[in-house]
Amino acid sequence: MTKNDIYISPEIEIKEALRKLDMSARKVLLVVDGERRLLGALTDGDIRRSILAGKDLKESISGIYNQKPRYISVDDFSFDKIKSIMLAHRVELLPVVEEDMTVADYITWDKVFAERKEEEGTDELKNCPLVVMAGGKGTRLEPFTKILPKPLIPIGEKPIIQVIVDKFAERGASKFFFVVNYKGEMIQSYFHHLAEQYDIEYLWEKDFFGTAGGLKMMAEHVDGDFFVSNCDVIIKAKYEHILKLHRENDAVLTVVSAIQHYRIPYGVVQFKKGGDVTGIEEKPEFTFTVNTGLYVLSRRALDYIKDNEYLDMTTLIDRIISSGQRVFTYPVNENEYIDIGQWEEYKKSVGKLKVLD
Repeated sequence: MTKNDIYISPEIEIKEALRKLDMSARKVLLVVDGERRLLGALTDGDIRRSILAGKDLKESISGIYNQKPRYISVDDFSFDKIKSIMLAHRVELLPVVEEDMTVADYITWDKVFAERKEEEGTDELKNCPLVVMAGGKGTRLEPFTKILPKPLIPIGEKPIIQVIVDKFAERGASKFFFVVNYKGEMIQSYFHHLAEQYDIEYLWEKDFFGTAGGLKMMAEHVDGDFFVSNCDVIIKAKYEHILKLHRENDAVLTVVSAIQHYRIPYGVVQFKKGGDVTGIEEKPEFTFTVNTGLYVLSRRALDYIKDNEYLDMTTLIDRIISSGQRVFTYPVNENEYIDIGQWEEYKKSVGKLKVLD
């Protein structure tokens, strides 16, 4: 992404802005007019809120971007003032404007705080454990999983389960539970040599209980909220923001979803009943919000799981909704989501992980 790609018109579609955000490491775009005068700023959070509000991705961003962004004028420019603004308002990018509001440049957080490690989230996740569902056979990744359990399949220099744990540890999480079954001894043996780095408890299934049944064993370990992750997904996100949204909406369960774009590689024939062709749409693109396999559960969610029950997460979600309780979602951009559950996705993921890092 070039420096100029951060500037967008207020008339572009939400879908196009989302693409630009996916390409940007900053997760913020500056909304400008034809003379590059500052009109506002658009973040991934603005788009997330618009999706939750039911906005169509083909609508323009005109009603969703922040029209009162933080900025600093050329005349007032100083790194002390920039630091003050960024720290006070958690601004990751600050435009520098001329007297007529023309954007002369912008300053990023990492440029100002080159040696500073981001610490937000530490307190929020400290008492919120992560449960990794690591007991499945991983049949879609055979023959690899005939030798290794899926959680130990390498992504770069680490197995996928360690990458997941490290992502959470970076945000302040300190307690981890692994629900294990198939080749669980290999997982335990791998982390035995890393015992000083991680606080891990192993919950052994008596049988294969699906993607949610084994969570019943968490009943004696938690009093509040906790994260649950499949062992084949990596999400780059500020997990404390997901937890905050979950709590603000008093959800029993929150699904982290990803916005995915699919392009049909052919012209799609449109026709009426009887066979009369009305047109051909060339290579249409569709947008879906898909389940990533990362969740936040409240302690109440465990009441919907029976002891020693085979239960998939989709059925658990249906039970909660049917009871009248709230299930919420937190959408992330597709470039913040890696799924290695199938061979083709695994091949893509090895390279994609470098982008997330």
